[in-house]
Order: sequence, then structure tokens, then C-alpha cells
Amino acid sequence: MSDLREPAPYDALLLLSFGGPEGPDDVVPFLANVTRGRGIPEERLKEVGKHYFLFGGVSPINGQNRALLDALRKDFADHGLDLPVYWGNRNWAPYLTDTLREMVRDGRRRIAVLATSAYASYSGCRQYRENLAESLAALEAEGLPVPRVDKLRHYFNHPGFVEPMVDGVLASLADLPEDVRAGAHLAFTTHSIPTSAADSSGPAEAHGDGGAYVAEHLDVARVIVEAVRERTGVEYPWQLVYQSRSGAPHIPWLEPDVCDHLELLHSDGVPAVVMAPIGFVSDHMEVLYDLDTEATEKAAELGLPVRRSATVGADPRFAAAVRDLVLERAAIEQGREPQRCALGALGPSHDLCPAGCCPARALKPAAAGADSPYA
Repeated sequence: MSDLREPAPYDALLLLSFGGPEGPDDVVPFLANVTRGRGIPEERLKEVGKHYFLFGGVSPINGQNRALLDALRKDFADHGLDLPVYWGNRNWAPYLTDTLREMVRDGRRRIAVLATSAYASYSGCRQYRENLAESLAALEAEGLPVPRVDKLRHYFNHPGFVEPMVDGVLASLADLPEDVRAGAHLAFTTHSIPTSAADSSGPAEAHGDGGAYVAEHLDVARVIVEAVRERTGVEYPWQLVYQSRSGAPHIPWLEPDVCDHLELLHSDGVPAVVMAPIGFVSDHMEVLYDLDTEATEKAAELGLPVRRSATVGADPRFAAAVRDLVLERAAIEQGREPQRCALGALGPSHDLCPAGCCPARALKPAAAGADSPYA
């Protein structure tokens, strides 16, 4: 798609993310936003927030989004793509509604949306679509123009997302002591979610036994393992594992947990492990605490050498992938049939979330889908 430069009908790109606190005083209000409606008392929020307090009350996610914004703007400018890029969060400033208000006041009426979640799931896709619908309703209530928003497809298997992760795994393997490198295992990690949410992730035809959420992660892991084999001559044993579980203990969540997995590998005599956080776009708190702190400390207790590979972050290849996704969707909206880049067995994801895709816990309007009230 390198010959494409025309982003019409889009007049802006919105980077839509989760948000995070930027100081100790932000932690509890931020967590109150995240858990709004669940009736969680402040003392419990302080307990939950201990991970943030270990790092001065600052989540790295906002800084990482600023770096990604810079990378996107540079890539767009370098390739002659005249498309402004804005940023809005679900749970912290800059808030999504405020950003959309700014965008419509700047005259933006057709907006492509990139969420910082690469895979299908309720929390990684539909909930962002619900947030968009809530914000559009707020603009409508204020008498402002309501823009059309189109969420770009899931990019878990786009080469610009996968190839930086391949390089990260290779670098981590090379950093292991030579005497344990050949026997290392790969632990591909992602955020655990309730098994019920996993089973209903993706379009209805993908539901059941982990749904699209698990299938997409497994497909990416296989692509990375094969790429590593091609470059090293070694097919490393691997498994998809989970981290960052929260919620009531009686509700089943995806397993095994990464720390439990490290204990099992150690008991089996595995000499080293590379943890590859393929489920995360950047090194935000789940990576910083659950892997770099908790899992790494567990490995040290076991005497198990571990390395943690890099996330994609603001890698120029990812910025180029975003440009590709914008121009791909623009071409489709123009009635053309562009090349759609995807690695692995699953092929490119759908452009428009169908009804029943990643169903909500409670019925709420969701924008940027077949069931959107804002077509």
C-alpha cells in the first residue's frame, strides 16, 4: 500500500487508550474511574493501587502514548499523509469526551480510531466502542456536531506489530547466558480475562473455548516461534500464559498464571525462560509490575534465569502499520479493494464489528459497529 496517500473520507486519527495516573494524588481517583459503578470502597482502591505507589504513583502508559503520538505524526509527515492525530483516554486525562469535543470544534467530522488494544475482547474492543458512544451522546447533548467514528481493525497479526516482537524475543534469547540459551522456553503472556469473556470474544461464529481472544494470541505466538526458528535454527518450546488477574476468586479466569508457569518449568528442569508480553502494545503497569517485578522476583527465588522481551511501543514499524491501516480503511470506504496485510493463519480481521461481537455485560450502545446508533 506504499503508493496510497489519500486518507479521505477521514479527516483525523484518534489514538484511544486506557489512561493512567501521573502522580500519587491521581492513583485513587484514577482507579475510581476504572471501577465506576462497582461500589468499591476507597480503602480497597488504595490497596489495589499499591502497584502504582511503588513507581511514584505514575503509570508509564501516558508517556508511552505521547511517544507513539510523536512516532505517528513523524511517520505521517515523512510519507506525505496529511492527517492530524489526536489522543483521548478512557479513564484519565486527556479524557475521550474532551478530545472529541476538541476535534469537532476543529472541524473534524470523519474520524478513524486506533485503540491501544490489538485483540478481540469485551475490554479490548467493545468497551472502547461503548466509551465512544457515551462521548458522542455527550456531544449531542451539548448541541455539538456528532462526528462519524470508525474503529480500525484488530492489528494483532499485522507485520508492523508482529515483527518488532520477533526482534524482542531474539534479543532476549541472545541476552541469556550461553549455557542455558539453547534449552530456554518461551512464555507468551497476555492479560487474563474471565473465561466467559474469552469464550464470547470476537464475532459469534468464533465464540466458544477461548473465542477469538485466545485464538488470536495463539496465532501470533506461532508466527513468532516460526520466525525465531528461521533466524536461529532452534524451535523453542513455548506456551501462552496469563497475567494481571483481578476480580472475585470464585470466577474462572484464563490460566495458567505466568508465575505458576515459571514454577512448573523450573520443576521440570527448564534452564531459562523468555517472557514475551505479546498481549500488550507498550510497557505499561501490567508489564512493569506483573512481569518486571513480580514474575522476575519469582524467577529469582527459583534460581531460574529469565528475560522479558520488549513490547512494540513507538517502534517505527508500528507507526508505519498504523498508517497502513488508516489508508487501507480509507481505500475500502472509497470503494476500492486494497491489499490487507496480515501474518499467520487467521487473516485480516473484520473492519466493522458485527452485532453479537464481544457482547457487553449489560446492554449499552456501542459506536463504530454494525449495531452503532451513530452510523
